[in-house]
Amino acid sequence: MKVCAFHQPRGQRGVAMVEFAIALPVLLLMLLAIGEFGRMLYQYNSLLQASRDASRYVAGKAWDRTLGKIVLEDSDENKDLVSEGQYIAVYGVPAVLDDEGEPVVVGLKPVVAGLEPGDVSVTEFDAEHVQVSISFTFQPLFGDGIPALVGDEIDLNLNLVATTVMRAL
Repeated sequence: MKVCAFHQPRGQRGVAMVEFAIALPVLLLMLLAIGEFGRMLYQYNSLLQASRDASRYVAGKAWDRTLGKIVLEDSDENKDLVSEGQYIAVYGVPAVLDDEGEPVVVGLKPVVAGLEPGDVSVTEFDAEHVQVSISFTFQPLFGDGIPALVGDEIDLNLNLVATTVMRAL
């Protein structure tokens, strides 16, 4: 018996390598986009949980039994539930005030990098409910925009908003 070896025609050598070189950047870009999308969902989930925690804390302390309504700022006890709720949403703990009444945040890391107390709003939703809303701009790791063929570049910064409403207890 004679063994026949398979021989490729000379014109087809290296075609697979060229196809791989063309497809590799597209595949890597897709992989990077999937990773960034997962990172965005993770940050949104963290913001939503922080909003729930802050809303639960504020709802537990906002109801004034003597007045029969929600009180977010109480000058008698020098407690400001708005700032406490903001610090719980950002750092996970209520604000600790120093002697001058300024919050101490040394050593505390935000729940999501770049989140600040100014990004959190604590308000009365209606007569019995409080609302905590966090507005945060997601910034991808690989740039702020994609150049467009026609017109302005495509902005990749997305505004993530996590809102929770809870009944005051």
